[in-house]
Amino acid sequence: MRLIKLCLLLVVALTFTNCFEDRDDNVVAASEINDFVWKAMNATYLYKSEVPDLANNRFNSDEEYSAYLNNFSSPESIFESLIYDRDVVDRFSFIIPNYIEFQQSLQGTSLSNGLEFNFYFKPGSDTEVFGIIRLVLNNSVAENQGLQRGQIFDAVNGTPLTENNLSNLLNQTSYTLNFANYNDNGTPEVEDDSIESTTNSISLTKQVYTENPVHQVDIIDVDGQNVGYLVYNGFNASFVEELNAAFTQFQANNVQHLVLDLRYNPGGRVDVAAALGSMIAGQFNGQVFSKLVYNETQQAANTNFNFVNSYDSNPINSLTLNKVYVLTTSRSASASELVINSLDEYIDVVQVGDNTTGKTQASITLYDSPNFGPQDINPTHTYAIQPLVANSINVNDEAVPANGLTPDIELIETPRNYGVLGNTNEPLLAAAILDIQGLGRYAQPQIEFKRIKKEVDLKPFEDGMYLDPNVINVTKLQFD
Repeated sequence: MRLIKLCLLLVVALTFTNCFEDRDDNVVAASEINDFVWKAMNATYLYKSEVPDLANNRFNSDEEYSAYLNNFSSPESIFESLIYDRDVVDRFSFIIPNYIEFQQSLQGTSLSNGLEFNFYFKPGSDTEVFGIIRLVLNNSVAENQGLQRGQIFDAVNGTPLTENNLSNLLNQTSYTLNFANYNDNGTPEVEDDSIESTTNSISLTKQVYTENPVHQVDIIDVDGQNVGYLVYNGFNASFVEELNAAFTQFQANNVQHLVLDLRYNPGGRVDVAAALGSMIAGQFNGQVFSKLVYNETQQAANTNFNFVNSYDSNPINSLTLNKVYVLTTSRSASASELVINSLDEYIDVVQVGDNTTGKTQASITLYDSPNFGPQDINPTHTYAIQPLVANSINVNDEAVPANGLTPDIELIETPRNYGVLGNTNEPLLAAAILDIQGLGRYAQPQIEFKRIKKEVDLKPFEDGMYLDPNVINVTKLQFD
């Protein structure tokens, strides 16, 4: 069993802390968390060799090490000092002030009203902002209040949106959205477009919410052939049964084509990604789906994840397709990219949409405990860290490029073309269907919108790729 093998290897790799043993006795109390941060990074960080302060021989004595730790005023500051090339290479490692909230979010549970947004500058402005609802989660506060994808707003609690205030306004537990209309003035140009405020508004209060990432499953008749359409928003192991049920429905309807919508999927567990790949192309059972490659001191932990015919001892349903359509945006990341990159070596993957995020690395949750796992955690604080620890590659050792995966059919969502998910006129789905029909490529208007790349009002930590805590002490190996 590949998971057990990986678990054993990781336990061995993470049990050693570095060349300093029992150093906690020599570290002043104020540096206790800093000590944990340094040791965990020294043991696991993917780019350890690029960071001189993480070298095993960095310190000549306990006193020198203690003085080093005391130079940092906070765990955040020492953690950032150990990150390699934050702006280009490691954009994804982060420190966790409260691992309890983080653990809940990994299970898909958070305080949410069920809305996800995109934000743009208003035409002709570099300061004024408007938002658009890109997704309304099922059975959420927002859905129950009738909100829909594509609705536009330009103020919250009556305060006009700017790039600087939108996070604070929308990260409140309760707020009121003030809606607006998009007016294109009947021309193809953006310069004369306008956002027109209205008197319509709605008040929302977040609740504890658990998202089923299997957001939508449809069967679409295209010229007498059945096309399966699946909107999948996170590789969460708690909902593999629901994912498998979607493929049961596809099997029962003799689906001949599949459109997999990962446009808002930020990642998740790699074994769930392998299971999804197996549901799409079950004819490759037992062959290598993807690989994880660790830093030079943890090569023994390198692991293959194979195509499988079962998950958690339950048979999975496979379509044995030779071609799949995958819808993406710049929000599609990590395990979503892994699925595309891995499947593409076996079947024809037609990517429709925008470039993906470009995250090929895996991370792991490390706690202040004897072996960095979730048992026997130091009770004096709630800090944990989420450093990058491995690279994900496909069977031919190819990683996802740092600038993301380039679509075969480029089609970028803009405020002018948000449609209803699953509707055959929604641009990304329509483009896939046109290609299935062999009727050419969907015409993309060359319209430039200045999007603000901020994620607000979402779960504080999106789904991650992590392993079963009953199998391994270090439980949360992630792609997010």
